Amino acid sequence: MTARPLPWVTAAIGLLERLAETQADAIETASQWCAEAIAADGLVHLFGTGHSRMPVEEMFPRYGSYPGFHPIVELSMTFHTQVVGANGQRQAMFIERTPGLAEVILGNFTFGPQDVMMIFSASGVTAVPVEMARGARARGMRVIAVTSVSQSMAVEPEPAAGARLMEVADLVIDLCTPHADALCLVEGLDTPVGPGSTVTAVAIVNSIKVRTAELLVARGAMPPVLSRSTVVGAERSRALFEEAYRDHARRLARALDKG
Repeated sequence: MTARPLPWVTAAIGLLERLAETQADAIETASQWCAEAIAADGLVHLFGTGHSRMPVEEMFPRYGSYPGFHPIVELSMTFHTQVVGANGQRQAMFIERTPGLAEVILGNFTFGPQDVMMIFSASGVTAVPVEMARGARARGMRVIAVTSVSQSMAVEPEPAAGARLMEVADLVIDLCTPHADALCLVEGLDTPVGPGSTVTAVAIVNSIKVRTAELLVARGAMPPVLSRSTVVGAERSRALFEEAYRDHARRLARALDKG
């Protein structure tokens, strides 16, 4: 029996190959910045709205991840499963376009001199992600934008944003997705299906995670890694989780201290 082709998988493999061919230098730079921040007892802050919360959560805490990465996710802009009604998608999309909100979010934290901000937005044209980048840079942080250049350039930035995310960041990592995001055309359907930005976003953050670990090990500054009991044994797994959580709490206590 001949296997049925999987168009999305084929398209996703092509995306990952394009990512590897074109974004390796940017990923290396991002990894160097992350290693410098974490080795200096700082934090790499991660922010995303909408479905861009997924790479934020992928970075930490997950098995095979480690402290030094600080997820910042606002539920009002990322809670999509109810879709309509209270906490619905319309409200989330409206809030994401609200000018001034990023400064309110940033105002909850004290940022260190070595900290880095990584912002995820496939379109990169709405107010909150763009203002987060501006606010982070104003506080002395280097800003990494993970965005789709094609999607961003396909539209004008919203007036409340005033610029594209990639235009206000220090470093841009391209998701390499087409302007539609969706990858596959179906005969008889005039709208593409199967988004691709999640697969490359997750590939980017895990590439950064692995390379940063290599750099931290070389520096003798590697934090504990969350590991499954099937790999290191139950007792060691529990110990690593507790060590990682304590390390994260210690770093975050500084970031939450408003004097």
